[in-house]
Amino acid sequence: MFDEKEVISRILRGDFRAFELLVKQYEKLVFYVVNRLVQHLEDKEDICQEVFIKVHQSLYKFKFQSKLSTWIARLAYLTAVDHVKRSKVGYLMDYPENIEDYHFTNHNPEAELLKKDTAAYVNLLIGQMPLLYRTVLTLYHLNEFSCPEIEQITGIPEGTVKSYLFRARKILKEKVEHDLNN
Repeated sequence: MFDEKEVISRILRGDFRAFELLVKQYEKLVFYVVNRLVQHLEDKEDICQEVFIKVHQSLYKFKFQSKLSTWIARLAYLTAVDHVKRSKVGYLMDYPENIEDYHFTNHNPEAELLKKDTAAYVNLLIGQMPLLYRTVLTLYHLNEFSCPEIEQITGIPEGTVKSYLFRARKILKEKVEHDLNN
């Protein structure tokens, strides 16, 4: 059982093994958040390391006003968004004015192969979605954060989070149904 308060207390006293426990506990969460926002593998690895450096340097500021996972996910999100903004690739506001008119990339040979593996195919499609939609989907479905927690992580108002979730699920469902029936 991972006891946040005990582990944090040990880390703040300089126990490096306790920090290793924290990293093991949250490395998948950090990777999932970063993975959806950042394109290149080398960048993903660097950003994940940067997140844990920030966690270590800032842990004394954590006041248990949210879950530790929410706080770490927010650091991961903000670090990844900063990287995206600096690299100008897939800029944060990368979403169409009318998501109902959004179209996925066509004629992708990888997509054709993945149609046989529905989960992998859905992941590929999520990766093609506009940044904010794929972020919200990832945090909600893969990391099982609630809408209020996603608001804390991203700064996107809860109502907008719900709207993004609804729209993203709708276009994803329509795309999967269309492709798997053809």
